Amino acid sequence: MTKTQIIPCPNCGDRAIRKIVDNSIKRTSCESCDYLLVQCLKTGKVIEAYAPGINSYCVIDPVSA
Repeated sequence: MTKTQIIPCPNCGDRAIRKIVDNSIKRTSCESCDYLLVQCLKTGKVIEAYAPGINSYCVIDPVSA
């Protein structure tokens, strides 16, 4: 079973679609800015993510790597 919600996009604030599939996968996407987040609801782990305009964060120090 799939549940669909319209929510504000976490990236741009426009309308985004959140789909919850079989109470285990949450997929949030926005057509306006191409935001995507696919997450496991049971573990909270991110399966896939893409958010243009948000800088990535790296925990590895590039000097020591």
